[in-house]
Amino acid sequence: MEVVRIDDAGAFLAEAEPFLLADEARHNLILGIAGNVRDGAYDEFGLWLVRDGGQTVGAALQTPPGNLVLARPHSPEVLAALVEEFAELWSRHTGDTAHTHMRQGIYALEQVEPPSAVSGSARVATVDERELVLRWLIAFLEEAGSAAERSVARDRAEAALDHRLSSSSAGNLLWEDENEPVSLAGWTGPTPHGIRIGPVYTPPELRGRGYATALTAELSQRLLDGRLFDGGRRFCFLYTDLANPTSNAIYERIGYRRVAESAEIVFA
Repeated sequence: MEVVRIDDAGAFLAEAEPFLLADEARHNLILGIAGNVRDGAYDEFGLWLVRDGGQTVGAALQTPPGNLVLARPHSPEVLAALVEEFAELWSRHTGDTAHTHMRQGIYALEQVEPPSAVSGSARVATVDERELVLRWLIAFLEEAGSAAERSVARDRAEAALDHRLSSSSAGNLLWEDENEPVSLAGWTGPTPHGIRIGPVYTPPELRGRGYATALTAELSQRLLDGRLFDGGRRFCFLYTDLANPTSNAIYERIGYRRVAESAEIVFA
């Protein structure tokens, strides 16, 4: 068994896709980010595969300063190989120890269950609204991110926003009430059959009015039926904080079902 670094995202996807697509919902993040790397969205990245007897049995990627993303390994031995390659090496060089920052649910939706009517309507955010969307993306990262993510929130938000404003496979949808934007939901990271939604953000003073629920339902439907993504998608994905039962219940009410779980592990 060996861990190898791959320099070309196209080659990484060509080798890893059969392994990753065996559980596409679980692996939507690594598939989507690898596609963005292939399309030139990142200048700096790392791509790794675990090979065993000519078979791909594990995969990982990182786009600094973002987190390392691991695919679900075939076996504990594969995970051990990746841990040895990354976690132990990092701890040995820095003296940091690992802890779980957040446990997340991975949800998938194939058919939207319409929510109760909410005042307002959705529209795609424009370049003219860059500062508003940037401010909300930064607020989301500062609220939900780890300490390391919060320290680079503006840089990460700017990079993500610039990609979404220039990409045909990513963007941001706003919910507007009485001609004022009140909630934001983004989409990015298409996989062969799906696409990822996130972040979803409503300013604290506007929460509890159903805006985010209505917006997520509308965005999901537009992605499924092809109004925002050419050809449409079979399903949509999103990630939730398992410690927040309110948001999990909201997404389940509009048709999302938990298909897997993941853990965000940080070193400090």
